[in-house]
Amino acid sequence: MEWVLLKVHECNPPRQSLIAGAHLGAGLGLKAEHLDDILALPVEEAICTGNSLWFEVHTENYFVAGGPRLNYLRSIRENYDLSFHGVGGSLGYDHQSMPEHIQQVKALINEFQPTLISEHAVWSRSGGAYFADLMPLPRTRDALQSLVEGIDRYQSGIGRRILIENPTNYLDFISEMDEPQFLVEAAQRSGCGLLIDINNLYLSSKNTGIDATEYLSQIPAELVGEIHMAGYDPDPELGQALLIDSHAADIDGPVWALLEHALSLFGHRPVLIERDANIPPFAELMRERQTAQGYLDQCSGHTAVANGFQKEAR
Repeated sequence: MEWVLLKVHECNPPRQSLIAGAHLGAGLGLKAEHLDDILALPVEEAICTGNSLWFEVHTENYFVAGGPRLNYLRSIRENYDLSFHGVGGSLGYDHQSMPEHIQQVKALINEFQPTLISEHAVWSRSGGAYFADLMPLPRTRDALQSLVEGIDRYQSGIGRRILIENPTNYLDFISEMDEPQFLVEAAQRSGCGLLIDINNLYLSSKNTGIDATEYLSQIPAELVGEIHMAGYDPDPELGQALLIDSHAADIDGPVWALLEHALSLFGHRPVLIERDANIPPFAELMRERQTAQGYLDQCSGHTAVANGFQKEAR
């Protein structure tokens, strides 16, 4: 099915969430080449309620003892909230080597006190060998139990609640439950929250035929703590028949439309713009960030009006 831009005229007031970050607006992935641009921004960008700019980093990039990388992160942390987004936890499988990994994550958390912490609901390790990929789990009861155990170990080790992110699916496997049920049950059993990656969901819908709007309708709003947005590329050989989660292009119109729909269901949530390849100038990323902030402002405005009417009615 072809997506068309959704016109959402009303944003439902968000249900109570137990997840941190309600004051955050749209954020950006932090890139070293943009450090000077970021430090030149007016500090007011960091403190405007509901519009707060924030930055996300891949936690493993800062597993270093010192040097310029940590120093520039410290300089950003002085004025901006941070999100730590892990890519090497392998929550879904092979937890034997997690303690050392968790110890490094915890050390960074203790120093930088990130507002949000997240990982992927995937597996990346088997038999002690690490694969530099984020591989979806089979949606079986055994895999669910393994994921819950991994989340429990991770959260207990760092002493914080985390969010888990939905994967990009390229093949449609036989499973015992659909993905929303799998993720929601993992969150409810472990006490974690959910990070909904809108681009991953859109690509999964195109690659495997799932209904993205039905998927979102099955996610309890109170579990959602963050939303990711990114660009994609068609497969070099298969073209539009297979879409690749590249984070190397501008965000496409149908992905923006799906964000608008998600916000109408969940209410205001921190939204991150991801870009990990073909990095454009900082001003271009800020324009995408402002587009996302526009959707958040629209959502928050409708919620404020609705809440105002409710107060008057009392």
